[in-house]
Amino acid sequence: MTVSSLDKVFRASKVEKPAAPVRTLIVDDSRTMRGLIRTVLERDPRIKVVAEAETAREARDAVNEHCPDVMTLDVEMPSMSGLEFLDRLMRHRPMPVVMVSTLTTAGSETAVAALAKGALECVAKPTIGQRSPPFAGLADILVAAASAQVTVPTSISPVVPNRISGRNFRRICLLGGSTGAVEVIEKILRHFPADCPPTLITQHMPAPFLSSFAARLNNIIAPTVRLARDGDELRRGEVLLAPGGDCHLNIEQGQTRCVSLLKGPDVSGHTPSVDSMFYSALHMSDQIVAGIMTGMGRDGAEGMAELRARGAITLAQSQDSCVVFGMPRVAGELSGVDDWVHVDDFGEALLEAAEVPVGAKI
Repeated sequence: MTVSSLDKVFRASKVEKPAAPVRTLIVDDSRTMRGLIRTVLERDPRIKVVAEAETAREARDAVNEHCPDVMTLDVEMPSMSGLEFLDRLMRHRPMPVVMVSTLTTAGSETAVAALAKGALECVAKPTIGQRSPPFAGLADILVAAASAQVTVPTSISPVVPNRISGRNFRRICLLGGSTGAVEVIEKILRHFPADCPPTLITQHMPAPFLSSFAARLNNIIAPTVRLARDGDELRRGEVLLAPGGDCHLNIEQGQTRCVSLLKGPDVSGHTPSVDSMFYSALHMSDQIVAGIMTGMGRDGAEGMAELRARGAITLAQSQDSCVVFGMPRVAGELSGVDDWVHVDDFGEALLEAAEVPVGAKI
């Protein structure tokens, strides 16, 4: 049987809700890397490694035999790449997948493409001289991913033409997301015209992947998309992404409409943090539209509630369209949500909220 026949032999089976411990399949062409991942995961009683696979064909067989709750998938594999395998897997047997990638340009680009195709998270492989323990936090990610709502990825609409809308956008859009939000951000921004509202996005992702994500978006949507730089002005037609690493993306205090990259500890458990970005905009709440998307945890929920209390318009992704209904759920519990919006309608909802009728003051 050839590898190309993989898409014909996935056995259709209903995926049951995962029960503890989370049954995990490790897919990587390196025996050493598989062993390292297994060692890390088996320290956690919430995880049970049910199988390992070296190739896409072995992975397919392991999926059919063991029915894992979640899979770690290497980006670069022989015969068939992780991206190709993911595409076939999601079409025939959608399941939670966490990509594992080297921090190379090619690896990061492929990993981001995988996230856009339905993978839930991307975890970096350890590097020489790395200070943190290898795969720190991977067990937490897999436990959360195992209960995610995974479906066959919907087709993405064609590239938005490079058009000027002429709409009277006066508010600034702030967006925050985590697990599953890469595909959501892409869908949202495909609705944005070339003269979109000034937009800041904080997405939980390692810095090298964020760079690849910004480059990918800049090639497929109308506005300019790039990583934020310290001191950047908030301008129409520009979407700035938090660059990650050890910096939070904030709005400067005072009269200037500029951003700052603030080095500091985690806020709400993350760097970059959605809460940090939201809190930094409290001084101009009446000029803000804040959106919170799919993601585990609660980062952004408290900041959104504060923004709403001070006059901002706040939107949250609806539960039925979330991969992980964590961050939006907590925002709702804290009375931080004006409107619940399905992912397909999120882009236009943001634009409408950012628009001010001609003659109105803000």
